[in-house]
Amino acid sequence: MSSSAKSPPPGIGMSRRGFLKSMSVSAVATTLTTTVATGAATLATATRTAAHDDAPPQLIQGLTPLTLTVNGNDHTVLAEPRWTLLHVLRECLGITSPKPGCERGECGSCTVLVDGVARYACLMLALEAQGKSIETVEGLMHGEALGPVQQAFLEEDALQCGYCTPGQIMAAEALLRHQPDPTLEEIRVGMSGNLCRCGAYRHILTAVAAAAIKKKS
Repeated sequence: MSSSAKSPPPGIGMSRRGFLKSMSVSAVATTLTTTVATGAATLATATRTAAHDDAPPQLIQGLTPLTLTVNGNDHTVLAEPRWTLLHVLRECLGITSPKPGCERGECGSCTVLVDGVARYACLMLALEAQGKSIETVEGLMHGEALGPVQQAFLEEDALQCGYCTPGQIMAAEALLRHQPDPTLEEIRVGMSGNLCRCGAYRHILTAVAAAAIKKKS
């Protein structure tokens, strides 16, 4: 039998060696895809179970059980040590009032209170917050009623798009807990770490002054 009968002419068909190579690559790719998808599904299920069902989290390599006290309630999740408090609040607990903005500690849209002190959640590791009291804007409400700072922001029209408003309110809350009767300059300094791209600063300052009065009444 001639050699031309053993293999197809160049550019036509596929040799046995080429066929086996392609099948091997396909099998490896399928295995990797299945493994990644299974791992992602397991992580999502374990995190949801721990956060919402109060069940012991299923341990996954690289993840650490983490219990956070947010607005008076304990939540246990699985978290990577590198995850920020902002990420865990939003992506694991579904608490979306702290907003990602610059994510480098400049805009203040992610401001929350940690043991009563205003902190940028984007700069704080979630593990650092374990054992501390975390408050978001939802925790300032009294049932369905707005808290004094929230009510003052509403009445003084201290918002436009509203994206920065939760962080502004938490910064104001921290200021008024530390200084219940601030001067205008103290309000300016206390709110200076929170930016408003809509430019509602005059109304924000007025709202903080009004909130100080509401808190005392």
